[in-house]
Amino acid sequence: MARKKAPEELSVEELRRLLVEKRRGARKERLEHFRRTGRVVSVAPDLLGLDSNQSAPIVDTAESGGSAPEPLPENPRRKLMDRILLGVEVLAVLGLIVVLLNGLGLLRTLNTEVVAALKQETVTPTPLVMAVVLPSGHKPPDAQGNTAPNEAEIPEHLRPMVQSLANIPIPTAAPDQGIRIQIPALNLDAPIVQGDGWEQLKKGVGQYIGSADPGHDGNVVLSAHNDVYGELFRYLDRLAPGDQIIISTRQRQFIYIVDRTVLVEPTAVEVMASTGSPTVTLVSCYPYLVDNQRIVVFARLQN
Repeated sequence: MARKKAPEELSVEELRRLLVEKRRGARKERLEHFRRTGRVVSVAPDLLGLDSNQSAPIVDTAESGGSAPEPLPENPRRKLMDRILLGVEVLAVLGLIVVLLNGLGLLRTLNTEVVAALKQETVTPTPLVMAVVLPSGHKPPDAQGNTAPNEAEIPEHLRPMVQSLANIPIPTAAPDQGIRIQIPALNLDAPIVQGDGWEQLKKGVGQYIGSADPGHDGNVVLSAHNDVYGELFRYLDRLAPGDQIIISTRQRQFIYIVDRTVLVEPTAVEVMASTGSPTVTLVSCYPYLVDNQRIVVFARLQN
C-alpha cells in the first residue's frame, strides 16, 4: 500500500488535481441537492478529461431540456399566512393614523380649554329675585294691637317659595347704604334697616335686599307699616308731587323729589323693578286698619 504523501511533498500538478477533485465533489453534492428539490442539472460527462486550468461547466435545465426551470408550487397555507400578515400590517397602519388624528383633536381641545380658562370672563350680575307680593303686608291689628303677617295675600302655590326666601342673609353694612329717611312734609325721621321681613320692619323702614343704594342708578325700595310698629308710613297718601324725600348714608345725603302716588294690589311687584336712573319707591299697606291694598310713592333724585 502506497504511503500517503503530505501536502508539502506534492507537486503543483498534484495539488491542482486534488483541488479539481474537491471542486467536483462539492458540485456533485450541490447537484444532488438540486435533484432532491425537483431540479435537473446537466453537467459535462468527464470532468477528469478537462484541462486542469479549466473549470467544469454546469448548466441548470428543466426536465424537458433547455427551457427555464419551473417555479416551485405555492403552499396554500403559506399564501394564507401572507395575506393575514398583510391585513394585520394594513390594520396597524390605519390604527396609527387614527391615533394620530385623535391626538391632534385632543391637543386642539386642550388648547381651546386653556385659552378659555385664561380669558377674562365678563361678570354678569345676578338678576334680582322679585318678590311674590309687595312688602309690609300684615293683618289689621285687633283691639289689643296684635297683628301678624298676612299669608292670605300670597298665592297658595307660591307660598313654599316665599318661605324659602324668608331667611335671606342680611348684607354687611356698607358706607353707601341708606341709614336714615326724612320726609319734611310728613314730619318723618326714621332709621333705615336692611331687609323688609317681619322682624326688620319692627325696627324701622326696611330696604328691599338687592335694590339700589341711594344716589346710584336703580330703584331704592323702602317699606314700612302704616298702623303698627310706629306707623311710620301712615300718611304716605298726603305726599304731593314736588315733596322731598331725604335719604342719608354714612357719607352724604340724597334728596329725591316725589313724582306720583298710586294704589295697587299686593301682587303688583313690578313697582319694585330696577330703573335706569336714581329713583326711590316707598311702599306701605293701605287703607289704614284695612290693609288689603298697597300705596306706592315714586320719587326721582334731584339734579
